[in-house]
Formats: sequence, structure tokens, C-alpha cells
Amino acid sequence: MNKQKKMNNYEAIEEKLGIVFQDKSLLDIALTHRSYLNEHKEVSLQNNERIEFLGDAVLELIISSYLFKEYPNKPEGDLTNIRAALVRTESLAEESRNLGIGEYLRMSKGEKESGGRDKDYLLANTFEAVLGAIYQDQGFDVCKTYIERTLLMKADRIVENNLFIDPKTQAQEIIQAKFKVTPIYEVLKQDGPDHDKTFTVALKINNKQIASGTGSSKQKAEEAAAKETVNLLENQANPLN
Repeated sequence: MNKQKKMNNYEAIEEKLGIVFQDKSLLDIALTHRSYLNEHKEVSLQNNERIEFLGDAVLELIISSYLFKEYPNKPEGDLTNIRAALVRTESLAEESRNLGIGEYLRMSKGEKESGGRDKDYLLANTFEAVLGAIYQDQGFDVCKTYIERTLLMKADRIVENNLFIDPKTQAQEIIQAKFKVTPIYEVLKQDGPDHDKTFTVALKINNKQIASGTGSSKQKAEEAAAKETVNLLENQANPLN
């Protein structure tokens, strides 16, 4: 797909969004990563960071308002965790993939060659930028309608299955109940350049490694290790034996 087509032909995205933009330049901005402009000084275009900031705020308000109305008996802490589960990086990246955003995302050659079109964090950030563009072009109600038929369709499943409880909290509660100790997380290794690291973290109980996880940050690797530990503890009487 050539540059001209990318910057003017968004019919596929618009069809999936159910929206026809009045001002296509807003999508140009939303789909432009800062690395692209660092490499193409001749292009007179903003990167998507400011409009991502706007989209993030719009998304938070839509989801917060929905959860407040739909779950009147949930305390503030639960509502916060449900919202976090809905807008986690992987969830927003999935919505980006559903829209085919990666194909249209403008980025530097280096970012592209390192798999940038399919990186969760880039896709998640771009999803928020696109939402910011929708807000600027169509207004709040159109954003709300779109989010209600996509992200918010997952809310009941998250609540019914307690998926809003983060894995580290869940693992700690189970471990403290079973073994009367607090789990320890230890970084086993870090791979890759500074801008694209992969962490491997072990979860230990009484100095014994129970599980490990990998992720693009230490936090994500810890969560992966915690999730694996929960699976083990739910299916094995005592992994310390």
C-alpha cells in the first residue's frame, strides 16, 4: 500500500467503524506514529500523541459512566478494576486488529522492521488516537455508540467470571491462604534493545520457583507468572511438593 493511498483511503476502517469521517485529516494524524515524522521531516503532519491523549480521556469517561450505571452494587475499587480489564493494552490492541489499523499505521522503517505494525502497545495507543479522531469529527455520542458495541460487550463476561481481579492479587490471595507466605517475583532475564525489551520473571514461594512469565515490561511478565501460578494452584494440590 503506497503512501498516498494510506493517507487518503480509509474506507475499510470507516466501514468497520460504521463511520464516515467528514475530516479525513484527523485519521491521518491518528495513524501517524512519531517515529515516522522523525524520519520524514518533509511531511507537514502532527503525530498522534495529542489526539491519543484526547481519546484516552473520552474512553475513560464512556466506560466509567457505563459501569457506574450498569453495576450499581459494585464498589469503587471493583469498578476501577473492571475498567482496567476492559482497557488493558491487549484488549485495545485486539480492537485495533479488528479494524485493520496496523496496515495503515505510519511509522519509521526501523519501527516497521521490528514488527511495529503488530505490537500491542502501539496498536492500543493508536486505537485511542482513532477514538480521539472520532470524537473530534463526530462527537461524544458516536464514540459512545461505537464503544458500547465493541469493548463494552465484554463487560458482563469480565464481571461474571471475576476477570477484573488482577492476576497478582489473585495469586497472592491464594498463596497466603494456602501457605501463609507472600510470593516473591524475581527477574530471570531481559532480552532485546532498550526500546523493545522482553522480560522473564519467576514467581517463587519459599524460594522455590513455581512458574515464570514473559512480557514487554517487568509488570506484564509478573502478571504472566502470576496467571500461570493461579492455574497451577487451581489444578495441583501443592506445587511445593
